[in-house]
Amino acid sequence: RPRIMTSFGTLKADTLTHSTAGSVDTKFSVNGTAKAWEGNNSGGGGSLTAGTSFNISSRTDVDTGKYSLTVTNAFQNSWGSSVDGNVLSGASVNSRVVTVDGQITASTTTIGIRIITASTGSVTDGGTSHVIMWGYLA
Repeated sequence: RPRIMTSFGTLKADTLTHSTAGSVDTKFSVNGTAKAWEGNNSGGGGSLTAGTSFNISSRTDVDTGKYSLTVTNAFQNSWGSSVDGNVLSGASVNSRVVTVDGQITASTTTIGIRIITASTGSVTDGGTSHVIMWGYLA
């Protein structure tokens, strides 16, 4: 007679196997996934409208083209995280890039973000930015 499990706390596996696509070590699933991400709109003039996010508890407009993201679950260290992203701004798709802002003090819970116009290298507001963070959570 089959047993019905009403709850399950921890699943431990070293390998995931698909019926036709092969197998993968679970460390790639754990270490290879984004630990935080966000889409927002930095409209300028101090406005920063939140969009969708994962593991982001708040965002703060710091200055023109600069803002900080506070993560819900901390990273192990401030140097172990990596950020990638892009900005969509009207017809200027991918004319701006998102990078870590080294001028904003990094911690295990706060990451500084800077939006740069690719052609000039200057920081700028405006557009919908998408930020993805990798690293080890504490």
